[in-house]
Amino acid sequence: MNVIGDMVPALALSAPLLRVDGLTKFYGVQRGCEGISFELYPGEILGIVGESGSGKSTLLQCLAGLLAPTNGDIHFRNTQGAEVDVLALPEPERRRLMRSEWGIVHQNPRDGLRMGISAGGNVGERMMAVGKRHYGQIRATALDWLSRVEIEGGRIDHKPSQFSGGMQQRLQIARILVSEPRLVFMDEPTGGLDVSVQAKLLDLLRVLVRDLGISAIVVTHDLAVARLLTDRLMVMKDGHVVETGLTDQVLDDPHHPYTQLLTSAVLQA
Repeated sequence: MNVIGDMVPALALSAPLLRVDGLTKFYGVQRGCEGISFELYPGEILGIVGESGSGKSTLLQCLAGLLAPTNGDIHFRNTQGAEVDVLALPEPERRRLMRSEWGIVHQNPRDGLRMGISAGGNVGERMMAVGKRHYGQIRATALDWLSRVEIEGGRIDHKPSQFSGGMQQRLQIARILVSEPRLVFMDEPTGGLDVSVQAKLLDLLRVLVRDLGISAIVVTHDLAVARLLTDRLMVMKDGHVVETGLTDQVLDDPHHPYTQLLTSAVLQA
């Protein structure tokens, strides 16, 4: 189990950073997710796993503000320690909160990058958007963050289209994490990358998230990714959570038949 995973019981003694109650999303008569409730604690990484169509991506999009839920509540503890009803905030305030304290790592890095500006411009633009740095510090900080995600400083003026898929994903991670968000949503962060690139990216994510003390929610269909990156796991099927617990416990000793099927499929692969 990873370092943070060993701390999860202790983390639960603190006030939750995010509290979700009865979150539901319907598309007409079709159910995306229904009645989802959980708490996320500071410094914790929560994984959401399940097959395609299980509702995990719908849930993440509702949490991240990309979709409006049909019902339910999302409460977030802000920097002043107050619990905020996110969905009840006026639209400008909700956008401000999401921009300043949240971040989203998309499966396709092109969805999270400005393809028409340089690598340094992508990182610097995010810094300016949240008011984290004075203009004069932007290039130096951008160089530092490119180094942290293992992109050579000499490529600071290159556009993302000149990078490989793995490098684009690392650049997207730098763009998001430079603003020091307290909560990051990750949608299949290693999807579409070959195995060797996935492994390096996962190691990089684990180090950065742990060092920054960030809380994260990670959607993945890959149980190996969930084991390496997450502390606690929610398993979804047909829009519902069918099992939850510490990641290693869920994967090594699954109780629900659906989780048993998922884990056995990995063993047989």
